[in-house]
Amino acid sequence: MHQPAPEERRLALSPDPQPLRLVGDVGGTNARFALVQGPRGRPFALRTLSTSGHPDLASAVEAYLDGVGARPVEAAIAIACAIEGDELRMTNNHWHFSNEATRRRLGLERLLMLNDWEAMAYAVPAFQPQDLLPLGGGAPVASAPCVLLGPGTGLGVSSLVRSRSGEWVAVAGEGGHASIAPTCEREADILRATWAEHAHVSAERLVSGMGLENLYRAIARLDGVAPQPLAAAEVCRRALACEDARCEEALATFCGLLGNVAGSLALTLGARGGVYFGGGILGRIGHAYLVERSPLRLKFEAKGRFAPYLARIPTYLVSAEQPALLGAAMVLGVRPGEAA
Repeated sequence: MHQPAPEERRLALSPDPQPLRLVGDVGGTNARFALVQGPRGRPFALRTLSTSGHPDLASAVEAYLDGVGARPVEAAIAIACAIEGDELRMTNNHWHFSNEATRRRLGLERLLMLNDWEAMAYAVPAFQPQDLLPLGGGAPVASAPCVLLGPGTGLGVSSLVRSRSGEWVAVAGEGGHASIAPTCEREADILRATWAEHAHVSAERLVSGMGLENLYRAIARLDGVAPQPLAAAEVCRRALACEDARCEEALATFCGLLGNVAGSLALTLGARGGVYFGGGILGRIGHAYLVERSPLRLKFEAKGRFAPYLARIPTYLVSAEQPALLGAAMVLGVRPGEAA
């Protein structure tokens, strides 16, 4: 059984009279939980649990709370699935549960479930300067819409807009499944090669972990070479180390297509508040490559007559730890780091 560190237990059992709240970020493999306390508290007492080790969300939360010795009054959980009604069924693991039954079992006054990229969007007002690595562009326009996207297992997309009453509203969609468009003859050839395997080539088919693998295979076939059975991580490693020209082209094309998708979203939503890139793949690629070697920003701005419009929109790589937990805290009414 997990034995919390003294600092972890001290934080969880703080004498602060303000109630504890639970925040979570649940993916296909891991479930991350933390606590927040006070109107501007940031998540603390973070623990990561394997989803395979627990039959459902309630069991995982109970294991976490037993470990830190806390009893929160309410919770917000970001989860990698569509939120439709009370019954939630995850696509990348075995969890299937009722939101209301989970709330009652945990003794919570309120349990809010939100899409993981919806939570990412809500985190934007809580980001501090050190949480963002600039990728180019001008300054964000206050209260203007924002776009968030990030390649991982799939391609997550969301946006954040401000209502007439001044409240931030996250919009979660399935933008990763929109059709992708090539920007040059080589990309058109890659798209045609991918059509041989998939009738519909979405953005996610080429801008994700599987997308990096699809790009490598398509490029190898176009060059008349039998592709090796390379996983996305190996394609990325070889490209960054300049060990394989086709892996290098695959990674550069991946970044260029991501910039193209982001630019289209920025135009569609008028995202003058900024475009925020997240996800584990970009973290592995690294900020230096994205700025110095990749065509991400170039493809982002390459929209003909509206290139000057896009040139003013800032783009960032999110470097904040556990941004989805920040977003979940914002949904609960906690404002960690947001300007008063």
